[in-house]
Amino acid sequence: MSNNIVLLSGSPRKGGNTDKLVDAFVEGAKSAGKTVTVFRVADRKIAGCIGCNHCFEEKGVCVQKDEMLPILDALRTADAYVLASPVYYFSVTAQLKAAIDRTYALLSVEKPTKKSALLMTCGAGTPDAADGAVVMYKAMCRIGKREDAGIVIATGLHDPDEINGRPELEQARKLGIEI
Repeated sequence: MSNNIVLLSGSPRKGGNTDKLVDAFVEGAKSAGKTVTVFRVADRKIAGCIGCNHCFEEKGVCVQKDEMLPILDALRTADAYVLASPVYYFSVTAQLKAAIDRTYALLSVEKPTKKSALLMTCGAGTPDAADGAVVMYKAMCRIGKREDAGIVIATGLHDPDEINGRPELEQARKLGIEI
């Protein structure tokens, strides 16, 4: 069981469907006695990875000094790592992608993270709109040697409150409890 969870949320829309999915996950996790730290990466200044490999020379220390550093510090001690995003053009938001790319720095160090999960919302009526994000997420699990604890994709959402009453909220809550 994962007791220290770090969740990266890439939604730039505060209070929208993705935030509500995140809230349900956090509620479930906290009800099971877990600690969850949520980073709204869309609210942070995070530069993209520049591929300099400084992090491999300096054991996980990124050369860039921006608002990603506290996230990297939190991930170093996390038991589980959760990504949350609306689907933007068949993948995660650019803000979340920049943060994901910067987690490359952690591939050079041992970390306790054992599990991952993915929470997504999308306007399309079918979950295949998130296929690009799911492929990326599964590759991250494989490369990071993390177990995929679950994926929740809520489809057909356009207005900020459309997720209310949907079964995906309960799925996210349950995933928070079980991860």
